[in-house]
Amino acid sequence: MGSRSDYDDAMSAMRALPAANADARDLIRYATLAPNGHNAQPWRFRLGERRISILPDLSRRTPVVDPDDHHVFVSLGCAVENLALTSAVLGRPGVVTFEAQGNGAVLFDFEAGPASRSALFDAIPLRQSTRADYDGRSVSASDLTLLANAAAVTGVDLVLLTDRARTDALRDLVVTGNTTQMADVAFVRELKSWLRFNPAQALRTGDGLYSVASGNPALPDWLGPLAFDWLSSARSLNETYARQIRSSAGIAVFTAERADPAHWVAVGQACQRFALQATALGLKHAFINQPVEVPSLRPELASLIGLPGRRPDIVMRFGYGPTLPYAPRRPVAAVIET
Repeated sequence: MGSRSDYDDAMSAMRALPAANADARDLIRYATLAPNGHNAQPWRFRLGERRISILPDLSRRTPVVDPDDHHVFVSLGCAVENLALTSAVLGRPGVVTFEAQGNGAVLFDFEAGPASRSALFDAIPLRQSTRADYDGRSVSASDLTLLANAAAVTGVDLVLLTDRARTDALRDLVVTGNTTQMADVAFVRELKSWLRFNPAQALRTGDGLYSVASGNPALPDWLGPLAFDWLSSARSLNETYARQIRSSAGIAVFTAERADPAHWVAVGQACQRFALQATALGLKHAFINQPVEVPSLRPELASLIGLPGRRPDIVMRFGYGPTLPYAPRRPVAAVIET
């Protein structure tokens, strides 16, 4: 099944700080540390003279859970935010734009400017989606303000839920969404195809949902899918989600002004900035997107956050919790378009 220490060494190397004279590959390495649906890493990077383009890799899409590629473009937004923060540290700030032609692309054009280091950049290698129980502590009003300010991106609204009534209502939507998804044979098949059950399998593929990173024991390749079928019922997962939400300090819901790829990229930038600010404050976060992935639940979620008629985009819980093993990433060479 592979060595946990070998796995941890590989993750440390992937997250090593870029050198002062780092090239485009180091920028891309840091960009790929961004969160993305099922850790499918649906991105390709194209290098230009003073530009890096991030294109959707539709060969790595997840069509059952994400039929309109919403999560793909959110992932591109998360990646370009990492890219922008890293490039600024190296004295190569840039401008982010969206190109709608073809399948769409996110463009990062370098400009001249001074080096600018930030707490968000420092948090990039430390950030993780921590699927665990948190300790229930609340977050101070001043830190909530820092989180909201960090996530301020034009065209995106952030609503923070910290009161028990609304977090309980959100929990019910997550449970309902999970029940719907787990009853869908195609959804479960797609999810299982992205599960990685031991260090060797995770390192071999460089992608997917590493089950050990969710607090589960490592299992042989042949046993993992069987154990998932035995242990991951809708009921057991619902109990886990309900407990984890109850242990969280709050819920962040991101909603764009419009439902199109350009705005989904902006949502990715906003939620990544939120996640990095949370990490800088010693907070953990995890995505609980069932209420946005099940279309019938979106109107109720929109009403819950006071934005009726809008399509909610991303739901994240946050709070104080443990550090778990990091998720794998593919080698940089595998994501650069030649």
